[in-house]
Amino acid sequence: MTAAQPSSAPSLRRYLDHPRGGPTVLRIVLGTQLRRLREGAGITREAAGDAIRGSHAKISRLELGRVSCKERDVADLLTLYNVTDDAVRSDFLKLARKTSSPGWWHQYGDVLPGWFETHIGLEEAASVIRTYEVQFVPGLLQTADYARAVAQLGHPRSSPEEIERRVQLRVQRQELLTVPDAPRVWAVIDEASLRRPLGGPEVMAGQLRHLLKMAELPNVTLQIAPFSLGGLAAAGGPITILRFLEPDLPDIVYLEQLTSALYLDKRDDVDHYLAVMDRLSAQSESPRESLEILERLLKQED
Repeated sequence: MTAAQPSSAPSLRRYLDHPRGGPTVLRIVLGTQLRRLREGAGITREAAGDAIRGSHAKISRLELGRVSCKERDVADLLTLYNVTDDAVRSDFLKLARKTSSPGWWHQYGDVLPGWFETHIGLEEAASVIRTYEVQFVPGLLQTADYARAVAQLGHPRSSPEEIERRVQLRVQRQELLTVPDAPRVWAVIDEASLRRPLGGPEVMAGQLRHLLKMAELPNVTLQIAPFSLGGLAAAGGPITILRFLEPDLPDIVYLEQLTSALYLDKRDDVDHYLAVMDRLSAQSESPRESLEILERLLKQED
C-alpha cells in the first residue's frame, strides 16, 4: 500500500456519500486522487498510459477530469500504483462508475454544447460564484422571457422548440439558488446591460423586478457598474469565478466565448482574475445603491 492510500479513502468516501455537482465534479476528484497516487509512486504519465493501453495525453485528460474513466483502467492504474487495500480500491471503482452517470442536464444534450456542460457541473458544486457581465444579465438571474430573448439573439436559426429547450435549461439551472446549502452568488452587472431593452420594455421591466426579488435572497449580492465609472478593470468580456469547499477542487475561472469557453485553474491565472473581480467590486456601486438604481430604471420602464 502506498503512503497516499490512508488519506485517499476518507476523501473518496465523502464524495460517494454526499455527491454534489454530478459527474463533472466527480471526474475532477477522481483524476486528482489518481494523480496523487501516481506522483506518490514515482510513476510517469507515459508509464501510466502504457498500463491502460493509452498515451500520456490520455492520462493527462483523466487527471484533469476532462473525461470519464473506465473501471478497468482505474483498476489497472491502482495496481500499477501498488494500491492493494480492497476498501480503497472499491471506493475508487465506485467513483469511476459514478463519473459515467449523466447529470440532470444530459436531457438537454440536443441544445447544450459540450463545453458548457462542464460549467453547469461546476456550478452545481460551487460554494461561491462570482460573476461580471457586460452585455446581458447573468444567466442565473434571468427571467424566462429575458432568457428567451437572449437565446433568440444568440441562435437566430434555431427553431421555436429549440429556443424553448434553451430557456427550460436556464430556468432549471436557477433552481440552484434556492436549494439547501445554496451557493453564494455575487454578481457585478454593467449598467449597459440593464439599459439595453432586450426583448422590449415589458420583458425588461419584468427582468428588473426579478433582479430586485433575487437580491432579497440571503445568498445573492448584486452590484451595478455604472456608466460613470468610464473604463473598467475587466477589459474584455464576462468573467465567472467558481470557488469550492472541497479541498480537491481548486478555484476555477470560466471565460465564455462565442462558440467555446476557457477554464483556468492555474494559481497565477486565478489570482489575476480574482484581483480583477475585487477591483470591479470596489469600483461598482454598493449593493444598497445598486438596488436604488434598479428601482429608478424600473420606474423608467413603467
